[in-house]
Amino acid sequence: MNVILLTTCPGGSVTSYLAAQRLTPAAGAKGWQLSTEVHSSLAPVETLSHQTLAAAELVIAVGEPIAGAHRFSGKRLYRGSLEDALSDPSDFLERAARDAQVFTPLNDEAASASGNGPVAADVSDEARIVAVTACPTGVAHTFMAAEALAEAGRGLGHQVRVETQGSVGAQDQLTDDEIAQADLVILACDIEVDPTRFAGKRIYRTSTGNALKKSRQTIEAALVEAQVESADGGARAESAKSFKEKGVYKHLLTGVSFMLPMVVAGGLLIALSFVFGIEAFKEEGTLPAALMEIGGGTAFALMVPVLAGYIAYSIADRPGIAPGMIGGMLASNIGAGFIGGILAGFLAGYVAKAVTRYVKLPSSVESLKPILIIPLVASLVTGLVMIYVVGEPVAGVLEALTAFLESMGSTNAVLLGILLGAMMCFDLGGPVNKAAYTFGVGLLASETYAPMAAIMAAGMVPAIGMGIATFVAGRKFADPEREAGKASFVLGLCFISEGAIPFAAKDPLRVIPISMLGGAITGAISMLVGAKLMAPHGGVFVLLIPNAITPVLWYLLAIVVGSLVTGLGYAAIKRGETASMPVGEGA
Repeated sequence: MNVILLTTCPGGSVTSYLAAQRLTPAAGAKGWQLSTEVHSSLAPVETLSHQTLAAAELVIAVGEPIAGAHRFSGKRLYRGSLEDALSDPSDFLERAARDAQVFTPLNDEAASASGNGPVAADVSDEARIVAVTACPTGVAHTFMAAEALAEAGRGLGHQVRVETQGSVGAQDQLTDDEIAQADLVILACDIEVDPTRFAGKRIYRTSTGNALKKSRQTIEAALVEAQVESADGGARAESAKSFKEKGVYKHLLTGVSFMLPMVVAGGLLIALSFVFGIEAFKEEGTLPAALMEIGGGTAFALMVPVLAGYIAYSIADRPGIAPGMIGGMLASNIGAGFIGGILAGFLAGYVAKAVTRYVKLPSSVESLKPILIIPLVASLVTGLVMIYVVGEPVAGVLEALTAFLESMGSTNAVLLGILLGAMMCFDLGGPVNKAAYTFGVGLLASETYAPMAAIMAAGMVPAIGMGIATFVAGRKFADPEREAGKASFVLGLCFISEGAIPFAAKDPLRVIPISMLGGAITGAISMLVGAKLMAPHGGVFVLLIPNAITPVLWYLLAIVVGSLVTGLGYAAIKRGETASMPVGEGA
């Protein structure tokens, strides 16, 4: 039997290859002729030929929604999860052969009406598409993903309008008329955004990373896979999303995105108070004292409550904010810090969501639920759990972690710097990068500033390094790459590591390891010299504020050394290139 296998990992990485490698021998043992198409950010997609498509008797799609699913119209199709495929390949293939159904994406209205499947737009026609992009920091991924979607849509012959919800709020906002006329809505968001204005429209949800690295495939999949979301259909849409696009990861990043302005403002105000002397703020009534009160006494005091409140908001919408912030303030007051705040946010959010969903009241008092019942019950449960159950153990863990970080010898500090630096350069704004960044930001609430310094320094290395490589070995790069290198260098100086993404998408097996090496070296040097950073963003421009970074010269040296290792290393190992870089499309 001729079989086509498509594998797509949610993070666009190595799991796609693992699934293909596990299923190929199992298919061979059954005597099947297997043709594979692997979608990953590690290498370009080798698209199946028309002859292979025509000869296929069965199509097996593993992982994310299919890119270009219209190709398989009329074929028997089975969709399964990566977990099932990896755990028992033989049984998975047997189920696929048994349960596959004829796929007819263009005539699936009945299935959609009954809640069993999507209605797909005819991908051969021009479609009106509106999209929203939003990443946790609202700086780089938000706007780069918007540009990639717009360019990919134009390349496919569709009308695409993208609204960005970045750190300065919504820009290029979609009008009511544009939403009403749209055939499709793409929400490429790593944080929670309000979808209510798109009620009744076909919605496709994905991450900013997918929209940026695989923009063309995202649009093709959206045209086929998008579903109308409703009060009872939300659960079906939610179940189809990957872990990265729902659950713990997304709720946490939503909280971090709202907390970040507090951290940046507070850190810079504290640094400004040091301009007058490290202990000048101790004199009451002086300007340094006022700056310290605003930054440390207020902005930093709000960090944990805001983090917890917006984690709860992501889970339970507006009813979660009050109990989340109350739980976060309790965590802060009892010494549980950012770890306690995270736990309080999730607890408050899920309690508020449970009350909303399961507590039924008479219609005459139902209106009291959001302003009385939910805040009361969720705040009470969250507060009691934080005080009597979670608070003390978490406070102890945080105190031990803080003490360990402060008392680290040079060897342990270097090892931590290597780990954090490599994590920052692994996926350039992806989940590993965000995990390291969130760790550093959270420690600022405990007045532990060294990990954040290593994290920001290492995060600048990949983009600066790519700029150096295009300058040093310009003959190895095509003209568009050299131009991208200039932009990448500037973005790197601003601590926007996503500037290296076009290079990583095209040549991941060289760019990612050399970037991780440079980032690890930078992180190690930063921790070794005891560098401390007051504000978790801004790149080298934070240096303009006295005492925001200490010691300045050693910190700059760490960034320079790591960037040179990355840039010169990539210049040495890169193969010569004459072709132009792909625009708006990743592997």
